Amino acid sequence: MSEKMGSEDASKKARDAGAGGSLGTTSKFVTAGLGGIFGWLVIHPFNTVAIRMNLSAASLQANGASASATQTSFLGFTRNVVQNEGIKALYNGLSAGVLRQVFYATSRFGLFEVFRDQMAKYRETDFISRLTVGVASGAAAAFISCPAEVSLVRMSNDNGLPAAQRRNYTSVMNAAVRITREEGVSAFWRGSSPFMMRAMLVGATQVGTYDQFRQTFAKFGLPREGFPNVFAASMSAGLLYSLITMPFETAKNRMSSQQRNPETGKLPYTGTLQTIKSVASSEGTLALWKGFTPYYGRCGGHTVTMFVFVEQLRALYLKFIA
Repeated sequence: MSEKMGSEDASKKARDAGAGGSLGTTSKFVTAGLGGIFGWLVIHPFNTVAIRMNLSAASLQANGASASATQTSFLGFTRNVVQNEGIKALYNGLSAGVLRQVFYATSRFGLFEVFRDQMAKYRETDFISRLTVGVASGAAAAFISCPAEVSLVRMSNDNGLPAAQRRNYTSVMNAAVRITREEGVSAFWRGSSPFMMRAMLVGATQVGTYDQFRQTFAKFGLPREGFPNVFAASMSAGLLYSLITMPFETAKNRMSSQQRNPETGKLPYTGTLQTIKSVASSEGTLALWKGFTPYYGRCGGHTVTMFVFVEQLRALYLKFIA
C-alpha cells in the first residue's frame, strides 16, 4: 500500500513539475519543435546578420583588408547587405535554420521536460535539478543538431565570401549531399565542441536568471504571468547569456565555415580554445563579440517568440485535441 502511494506521489510530482501537465511526451516534443520553428521564422534575419558580421573580419583580413575596414555597425552592415544583395539575402539559409529547429528546439526543450519530470520522481524539482537537466539537454540537443548548424552557418555567410570561395549551396539538402561527398560526414560536426559548450552555458545561465528576472520585474509592477513580464525577463536573461556565450558562438562559426589551406591542406582551427585564442591574438579580443547586437536580438527574440508560440500551441492542443 505504501509503495503504491509513493509511486502515485512521485507521478504527481512529475506531472506538477511539467509545463504541460496533461501533455504526453510526443505532444511536448512536437509543440517544442513547432514553437522553435515559428520563432525562428521571426528572427532569422538577425541570425544571418550576426553570422555575417561575426565572420566578416576573417573574410576581409584574409583578402588583405585592414582591421579598421571591418568596423561596421549593425544597422550599417544590414543596410549594406540589403542595398547590395536585396532583402532576400537576410533569409539565406532559412531552410537550414528551420531544419536546425526541428532537431535543436525539439530535442532541447523536449528533453529538458522529459529529464526534469524523470528527476522529479526521485527528488524535488529545485534550482540544482533544473540546472542539471538544462545543461544535459542543451549538450544533447547541440550534438544532435550540429549537421544542420554547419549548413546554416555556411549558407547564411556564403554571399559574404569572395566569389572564388563561395560554395553556392542551393538548399539545405544540396548542402548536406555536397558536404558528405566533398568533405566527409565528419565535417558536419566541425564546431560541435563550442556549439555544445555554448548550449550548456545557455542552459545554465537561462535556468539561473530567467526565473529570477521574472520575480524582479513582478516586484516592479509587471504581473508575473503577463506578456510584458515574460518579454522583459527573456530579454534580460538573453542579454546575460549572449554576453557569456558569444566567444563560443564565434568559435563555432569559424570552425563550421573554415576551409582547408590550399597549400598545406590543413584546417586553421582545430579546437574550441585554440580557435578563441587564435581569433583574439590575430584580430583582438573584441573580435570574439563581433556581431553581438544581432546575436543578442536573435537570442532574446527567439526566447520570447518561441515560448509564446509553444504556450499558445499547447493551449490550443489541450482545448481542441486532448
